[in-house]
Amino acid sequence: MPCPGSQPGRWRLTVFNLTRRYLISEPRVNERIRVPEVRLVGPEGEQVGIVRIEDALRLAVEADLDLVEVAPKAKPPVAKLMDFGKWKYEAAVKARQSRRNQATTQLKEVRFRLKIEDHDYQTKVGQAQRFLKSGDKVKAMIQFRGREQQRPEFGVQLLERFAEDVAEFGEIESRPRQDGRNMVMVVGPHRGTQATKGKGGAHKPRQGGGSRRDREAAAAQKARDEQADQAEPKNSVADAMPEELKEQAKQASEGPKPGPKS
Repeated sequence: MPCPGSQPGRWRLTVFNLTRRYLISEPRVNERIRVPEVRLVGPEGEQVGIVRIEDALRLAVEADLDLVEVAPKAKPPVAKLMDFGKWKYEAAVKARQSRRNQATTQLKEVRFRLKIEDHDYQTKVGQAQRFLKSGDKVKAMIQFRGREQQRPEFGVQLLERFAEDVAEFGEIESRPRQDGRNMVMVVGPHRGTQATKGKGGAHKPRQGGGSRRDREAAAAQKARDEQADQAEPKNSVADAMPEELKEQAKQASEGPKPGPKS
């Protein structure tokens, strides 16, 4: 029954849209395939041929698989025998991994005045360099005050200086332009720069000595390398044998040789 206070026609239209969205996102499976015949594809990709829908469903039941319509617009439609639940799970896993590995570029903003102190300016440059190194774009904005709006060339000079100071990490994507009382310029990272975001990943030793764990691991690795260098090289299996086994092998070699008696 329709919801209270809603129009019946609008309610039916909403149900129709939801049903249509579901049918579009999900392929037709098993008994939902309502065509007289299909071009059947086996579970390993082999071409079975054009068969009746009843025979295709029977083969799916015998193989304990699902009959999935993979090309509904073909004549006749193409259906494949597969484990539909497993296929949906693997597709969802691939989609999550793709979203996780995708580098998302954001537009960071750095603001400063036309008459900015050198220390503050260097701080802004450092922020922009960190943003560019992480793969983000930087929007540099100069805020004009009063009569400063009558000298836009000073703003252009300051933004060009800013672009030169971050040229090691990025390049200009949008030249300086006037935007009301502000002047903006967009600098993007160099092509090929990947974002270093996200959690997890292997532990990387820090530069300049690092943590205690890094120093201990480096010292242990150095000790193992020195021990390996000082050890006598073993060129064969016999070299690696214990001394007792070497002595037994020597005595056996000095004894009578096996062979036919004369």
